[in-house]
Amino acid sequence: MQAVAMRSYDAKIDSKKRITLRNTIYEYFHVEEYDDGKIVLEPRVLTKPFTISENSLSMMDASMKNFKEGMVAEPIDFSEYEDIK
Repeated sequence: MQAVAMRSYDAKIDSKKRITLRNTIYEYFHVEEYDDGKIVLEPRVLTKPFTISENSLSMMDASMKNFKEGMVAEPIDFSEYEDIK
């Protein structure tokens, strides 16, 4: 099933090579430019860059609790890799 156009209008590139999209509900788009001049915009919903899941936070809390209680593994000896460049 092919998508049906909801709106159709002509746009003009301004002096800074920009096009204004009218009444769009999205803030971000993925852009694909083709050698025949066609430009395809696909809406994107970006996630917050520095959010950490609840599961990850609980794992970090448990790891810090274990560290403070001295429940840690023996140190790893990396000395055999010091000469590798």
